[in-house]
Amino acid sequence: MSTLPPPATVSPQQRAYLAARPLRWLAALSLILPAMVFVISAWLSYDHHQLAVRDQLQRDLSRLYEHALKVFETFDLSARYVTQVISNASNAEMRANEASFHDRLKSLTESLPQLRDIWIVDEQGYGIVSGTLFPMPRVDLSDREYFSVHKNDPSRGLFISDVIEARVADLHFFAISRRRNNADGSFAGVSVISVRPEYFTSYYQQLKLPGIAAIVREDGALIARYPYTGMTNIRLSSDGAFMRGIHENPESGLTEGVSSLDRQPRIYAYRRLPTYPIYVTVGIDKTEVTIAWLSDIGNHLLFGIPATLALFALSLVALRRTERGALAHGQLQQEVARRELTERALRQSQKMEAVGRLTGGIAHDFNNLLTAILGNVDLAMRRLPESEERVRRLLGSARQASERAATLVQRLLAYSRQHPLEMKAVDVNRLVQGMSELLRRTIGETVTVETVLGGGLWKTAIDPNQLENALLNLAINARDAMPEGGRLTIETANAYLDEAYVIEHAGEMAHGQYVLVAVTDSGTGMSREVIERAFEPFFTTKPTGAGTGLGLSMVYGFVKQSGGHIKIYSEPGEGTSIKLYFPRLADGSDLPAWMPVSEDLVANGPDTGSLANTILLVEDDEEVNRFATEVLREEGFNVIATHDAQSALRLLDANPGVKLLFTDVVLPGGMNGRQLADEALRRRPDLKVLYATGYTRNAIIHQGRLDADVELLTKPFTPDLLVAKVRQMFETLESVAEDDDEAPTGPERAGPPS
Repeated sequence: MSTLPPPATVSPQQRAYLAARPLRWLAALSLILPAMVFVISAWLSYDHHQLAVRDQLQRDLSRLYEHALKVFETFDLSARYVTQVISNASNAEMRANEASFHDRLKSLTESLPQLRDIWIVDEQGYGIVSGTLFPMPRVDLSDREYFSVHKNDPSRGLFISDVIEARVADLHFFAISRRRNNADGSFAGVSVISVRPEYFTSYYQQLKLPGIAAIVREDGALIARYPYTGMTNIRLSSDGAFMRGIHENPESGLTEGVSSLDRQPRIYAYRRLPTYPIYVTVGIDKTEVTIAWLSDIGNHLLFGIPATLALFALSLVALRRTERGALAHGQLQQEVARRELTERALRQSQKMEAVGRLTGGIAHDFNNLLTAILGNVDLAMRRLPESEERVRRLLGSARQASERAATLVQRLLAYSRQHPLEMKAVDVNRLVQGMSELLRRTIGETVTVETVLGGGLWKTAIDPNQLENALLNLAINARDAMPEGGRLTIETANAYLDEAYVIEHAGEMAHGQYVLVAVTDSGTGMSREVIERAFEPFFTTKPTGAGTGLGLSMVYGFVKQSGGHIKIYSEPGEGTSIKLYFPRLADGSDLPAWMPVSEDLVANGPDTGSLANTILLVEDDEEVNRFATEVLREEGFNVIATHDAQSALRLLDANPGVKLLFTDVVLPGGMNGRQLADEALRRRPDLKVLYATGYTRNAIIHQGRLDADVELLTKPFTPDLLVAKVRQMFETLESVAEDDDEAPTGPERAGPPS
């Protein structure tokens, strides 16, 4: 039989996918390209906003720097004026003329809004004269930082203090102080100009700056800030963004980071005032920059997103139409391929059906003839003296020809799946291991036989005798493919056939778990053409007369009848591997377990024990009836023979000692062997039944498998096979009787009374 090609490996869905691939790319690019353009534009826009912010900071810094520079110049002028006012007057003279000095300092304080006050402090830290207070209260200022700095450091010039709180009023200021010396150079006190911090914040507020503005001492002391904090002694952290920036670039620069004051991320621009340890700085929150940037790109998205979505929607419409068209085209092609495959399968099924009907039509009568021929030849050879060598040789040739004819019929039945299968729960590892020696003897010494048995192998439901025949056929074919010797490997394993594999092989089997038996040789291999025809009946590559061409056909039919799958893997010159897949047997199966047949069944004589060894034989073929009766009687059995079911029932009733009913399945008179057995068992439930058949469709076989309660002897059979099977039946009968005799009954089963 030629293997049917699988349907198109490309499904309609795959065809639709392949056909629509360019449009999928187009749809993807309609989103990806605008997204890429948007990302690049957003990145450029972000850089633009960063540059714009830095430019804005530099412009704002320039304005604040110019303002601070002018304000601190007024402080210099104010300091010179104070020096002129007090001239070389001593502290005692200033106390004596406090009113005069007060008026002159007051006029300067009131003329400059940035000034809060001007104080002259003596060497003890007490105020002498002020521009706002008169008379001067006795206020001790010796604990002020500016006083301590000038008193302890004669070389110290200008000093700018932190923002501090006034002692005589609820006011804040920062002080610009200078040391005063006596004529002999000794410390005479300090002159202090108090500056309003809010003067700077008011100015910064008028500018409506987008961020913060501040004046910071070089050590981080904050002396003025917008927005105004209203706090004193504020000092920036040395590891903050601003302090790191002035440490790296002391004069001016740009820096960014998190503020140590309010923990906001900012970008700062700063610049140092000349001759003053003061920095003017402006900063803007990075969040504001991000918001402005997002607002800018949001305007682009407002127009870009609808256009992109429209393009994407058009691509999807085209994609869907293309997919539907390609899917319909693919389904049409698949349907055409499926119909072609169905037609080929139908033709193949019709061919198998024709072969099966032809084989079945002749199998029954032909097997009866072969049974009579083989049986009588065997009986003749038993009775023939050893001296009649020539006659013995002729009978042997006749027997050999009969066996070949019987094998031919059995292979035709197996190929057409009409051969009855006696299903058992088989441990394939044990079966293969038991066949190893037989295979070595069969294929000769030039071929090395190896077995690779899989661990934890599942059991499978098959006919063990048919599997042995299949493996023997495959081994002989492998031997013929290795005329100069080689290696034959029989391997077993657990396997799983998935849905993709089943679809690829046109659904010849169901997906699931299988027991694999692989027969691999290192021979000449097969071409693709040979593989396609390998399972056809009577197809062979061997020379004429060297083979029937039914070996692989028989294996194929057996595997398919067992619900399995067979696959050939081969290449010319690379050897061949034939893999047999049998369905895994469920753990809860009630099939009987297979056990190897005992080799001494034929050798041992009948042991009837206390049981009668009477057999009721029902066979419509006269020659087979006579042959079977004669063989069994020679072996010591009591045989009652008849030709039809009605007479068999009468004989059964008349002979209560009958223990075994041996009946053909096909009988004349309207009642077949199965119906006869059912009626006999109704009358005699303890009766054992043995069937014999050369071919039957549904009496004791359903779906190609023997019924679970059936014992069968397949025609043609030899005297040895007949005797062995009958003895096996009587041994089973005896073991059941012994179990019944040993079983306790009555009070013994219940135990002694208490």
